[in-house]
Amino acid sequence: NLITLQKHKNDVWEIKINRPEKANSLSSSMLEELLSIFDKAAEARGVVLTGQGTTFSAGADLNEVKSGLAISPIWEKLSEKIAKLNCITIAALNGTVAGGAFGMILACDIRICVYKARFFYPVMKMGFLPQPSDPNRLIRLIGPSRAKLMLVAGEKIDADTAYRFGLVDEIVEDEELIDRAHTLLSASLSANQNHVSSIKKLLS
Repeated sequence: NLITLQKHKNDVWEIKINRPEKANSLSSSMLEELLSIFDKAAEARGVVLTGQGTTFSAGADLNEVKSGLAISPIWEKLSEKIAKLNCITIAALNGTVAGGAFGMILACDIRICVYKARFFYPVMKMGFLPQPSDPNRLIRLIGPSRAKLMLVAGEKIDADTAYRFGLVDEIVEDEELIDRAHTLLSASLSANQNHVSSIKKLLS
């Protein structure tokens, strides 16, 4: 499967993009599968979103860009679905995040990454607009000037810069990534689900 779902006994859902030979680039069918999984994730007590290999996701599958995938509304539907979940969502970034893959990670509550991760959103160079919600979410995290560095100047930033900007909340060693993501969910797993939802709404 190009998207895998592991449901843990504590109702944490671990969702993994599993196409490492193509830098975890996302096809329309993969996006539909992600949308379907997140549609059902209201049952989850926590979600960890990650990737297989050394790249989280290179964004849209280049073979489908010409047929309009880069401007499909499905990207926005997916990020909105993630943002509206009542449980805590953690993007455990195993490597580089590029282009359309930003929508998913910006919609998560917490982002952690490995030291080799890089971040770039080349919409200026590629001639596309970012997904509608992404600029505002990016500005809330890193501020308007730094958002312009990424979206207007097309700067590729490393993990240390992403941490300094506030784009990611922690940098960890590769082997610690998933365990750390699960640890960050522990407080919310011991809380009432309505309490989790209420605190999330106060922070939105």
